[in-house]
Amino acid sequence: MNAEPVTVVLHATDSITRTGVTVALRSRPEIRLVEPETAESCVVLVVAERLDENVLQLLRKLQCQPNPGIVLVAGDVADSELLDVVGSGVSAVLRRSEATPDTLVRLIRAAHAGEGSLPADLLGRLLGRVSQLQRNVLRPNGLNLAGMSSRETEVLRMIADGLETREIAERLCYSQRTVKSILHDITNRFQLRNRAHAVAFALREGLI
Repeated sequence: MNAEPVTVVLHATDSITRTGVTVALRSRPEIRLVEPETAESCVVLVVAERLDENVLQLLRKLQCQPNPGIVLVAGDVADSELLDVVGSGVSAVLRRSEATPDTLVRLIRAAHAGEGSLPADLLGRLLGRVSQLQRNVLRPNGLNLAGMSSRETEVLRMIADGLETREIAERLCYSQRTVKSILHDITNRFQLRNRAHAVAFALREGLI
């Protein structure tokens, strides 16, 4: 039995590109192209020659919508743009020079399944940028990649162990007010509901 086609909405920066990609995908039974105004929970395919501010704004806008994944096809992605691209919710990146109907279908299906894909050299450059960010920005400010400080993770670890505010304050030589302030900062920053939600978040993200 054939799998259900993946619903895809296409955004292209010029009409010629849009027409070419539409023709290439219309003939594929694995894909069902729909217009943006009728799209609901679709994989989004963005095709651009270069990543200018308009494309980055589009990616940020798409990130706020309930899409299972965003596939970006671009002429090239500079090192300085990698973190912006990944931070905008893009799950797969493909160079225009390497784009074929088969490759597009493969990446679209991967995005629909919640998987990511980057060319090997881009992945290496991304890891280098993340390492640089950790080394030069986060670590000097006592933060990790999740945006938490060591004392915040320590407080959450103690809450997970069942300690009360007073006990945490005594162990860390803080006032109870300081412990409450730390927890308040965490719940506000990550939009968490309460202590239990904060602990669950930290466990899920591998912070404690």
